[in-house]
Amino acid sequence: MGIAHDSRAAVKKLRFLIYTPKSDVNSFRGRIEEAFACPVLPNHVECSEHNYGGVVCDVLAPEIYSSKRVMMYIHGGSFVGGSRASWRGFCARIANKSYSRVVVPEFRLAPAYPFPAAIEDVQSVFRALFTEEQIACSLDSASGDKSSMPDIIIAADGSGASIAMALLFNLRERYRSCISRVVLLSPWLDMSDDSHLADGKKYGDEILSSESLCRCGEVYTYVSNLANPLVSPLKSAQELLSGFPPVYIQMGEKEILLADVKKFTQLLDSAEVACELDVWPGMMHTFQLSDDCLWETHLAIEKIGQIVSGSNRADVQVCFDNKPRLENSIKSDA
Repeated sequence: MGIAHDSRAAVKKLRFLIYTPKSDVNSFRGRIEEAFACPVLPNHVECSEHNYGGVVCDVLAPEIYSSKRVMMYIHGGSFVGGSRASWRGFCARIANKSYSRVVVPEFRLAPAYPFPAAIEDVQSVFRALFTEEQIACSLDSASGDKSSMPDIIIAADGSGASIAMALLFNLRERYRSCISRVVLLSPWLDMSDDSHLADGKKYGDEILSSESLCRCGEVYTYVSNLANPLVSPLKSAQELLSGFPPVYIQMGEKEILLADVKKFTQLLDSAEVACELDVWPGMMHTFQLSDDCLWETHLAIEKIGQIVSGSNRADVQVCFDNKPRLENSIKSDA
């Protein structure tokens, strides 16, 4: 049976992801877990727990995956909520469609752990993941495989995009050089006071409001820090974006964030960074996380998988190795 298009149910569910001025922290987190936690993972994806740099992470592995490629996914949740458990089902679908292992960190959350706690956590995870993957690639190289560098994808949604961009800005060249792509879903890019979203106007977004974004910014960091590029990537200088990996941004047509994202794509273009903005007609903020309500979600995740794996490119050749389960891999030149 196909998935019906029930936008009303999708909006009701996705609103749980937005921390509002009236929200209680514990209730907000509980609603996210109740709405999004997935007891059974789809597509035979297996989940294991791994400690990277002192941070507990999910490692989601599909039956077939690229031995060189791994995705680090930084979840949204308004800086306040969300967890690897509540994003597990969604990230498992991405793992399956992109033929990639996906690492989901359990980073610290505001308000108990405000900026820069989450950034510090994901940096620790990235460095440990990079080291582990580099060692694995070196062993493969010693056994005859010519490639000795890992292929790391950084992906994020909503408020997680701010954390992901801060991670990238802080990385040294030796780390950043192995990141082949950045994938952002409905990214939060400007939390500053001079953002057009802070003008008090009413917008047609069914999920987000300027009041909610303002409240999330206040909880995440102090007001004078909101224009910091590590909080608002749209405020970044061009030199911060120099040598940036290609960026793919996917979002809905109805989002109030669309104007910010278009400005950000112009900023990337001026820094000569490849960027694809993929706007889905009629869709709302983080619509990809409402797979039980919207059939478009499945097409969107499939598109993400194609972008990550390169399966939509004629110049990428993929071959399969026969290995035991969870060691199955696709070796790609991408």
